Amino acid sequence: MSQTLPLRGLTVLALEQAVAAPYCTARLADAGARVIKIERPEGDFARGYDDAVNGLASYFVWLNRGKESFVADIKDPEDARLLHAVLARADVFVQNLAPGAAARAGFGAADLRARYPRLITVDISGYGTGHAYSAMKAYDLLVQAESGLAGITGHPAGPGRVGVSVCDVACGMDAHAAVLEALIARGISGQGCALDVSLFGAAADWMTVPLLYFEGTGRVPQRVGLAHPSICPYGAFPTADDSLVLISIQNEREWARFCASVLEDPDLATAEGYASNTARVANRDAVDLRVGAALVRLSRDAAAARLKAAGTAYGFVNTLADLAAHPALVRSVVETQAGPARIVAPPVLIDGQVRALGPVPEIGQHTARIRAEFAPPGSSGRNA
Repeated sequence: MSQTLPLRGLTVLALEQAVAAPYCTARLADAGARVIKIERPEGDFARGYDDAVNGLASYFVWLNRGKESFVADIKDPEDARLLHAVLARADVFVQNLAPGAAARAGFGAADLRARYPRLITVDISGYGTGHAYSAMKAYDLLVQAESGLAGITGHPAGPGRVGVSVCDVACGMDAHAAVLEALIARGISGQGCALDVSLFGAAADWMTVPLLYFEGTGRVPQRVGLAHPSICPYGAFPTADDSLVLISIQNEREWARFCASVLEDPDLATAEGYASNTARVANRDAVDLRVGAALVRLSRDAAAARLKAAGTAYGFVNTLADLAAHPALVRSVVETQAGPARIVAPPVLIDGQVRALGPVPEIGQHTARIRAEFAPPGSSGRNA
């Protein structure tokens, strides 16, 4: 399978840290691109987020497999010359430093595009360019708050954070897709391009429906926890053995079957306050009380059997221990300096197979080799 990796032969130089840019470049590395990751002597600060994976950081192990680690100082003239030697042969340059830092060091997109016309540059920022927020530092939770995402997430008692770095990941996904489009376009025109993607832009894109709903109706979608603001019943209910089962009724046919098979009360489907979704939403407290009273008498297994028989869409509010043992979970193994790590496999199967992933680099593991390979004439070619 390694012989068919579609990005084999492409080189990516990544001046990256944390999550968004490493997510993008990890996907490029998975597809066969050579990703040279520039690190400070102490390494990407994501290396220090935790020590959960045999002493290594979970984020770093997840997002840096298959890359080469190159310790360099972009402010050092000799290192800068060497990085330009890499860029002269590179296809993609990705950076997510603090606003303006790459440009001040001589690695701004405009200068690089003028110097290397086939290069695709990717600037990842918190808020984009050309406005009052452009110079602000941005981290995932800040952007969840600024984009309105936190405002519609959580319980009626207050806003909540999405439990993973969703703005970072969304931005990395958008950047990855844009790079692939740019590579296709370059194959037609012969010219690279400058890509600019932000955490805020990615989060705002995902907020399109709530925003349009607000602008069209004047109403803000309410925080309803594990429920749906406009469908009922659609929410989580406890079972007899303290699991939480989440059910979703999408139409009146499903509701009638649910009443007959799960609630064992077929007449309820057409009773006043229950006969349509609009009526049930207005009567939500009573509907949820009725549904909850039936499900709390059943064990998790019994509830699943009854819901399955009724054709009701359902799922359980799982713990991480449940996820670890989930029958749909697919794992991949990546090698690290501390031994193999079993991470979640990339979600796309190719011809029914999970793509093999490269190892996670140690800090500066490839520095000497990269310096020797790209050292410009007359440089010292010093090792790290």
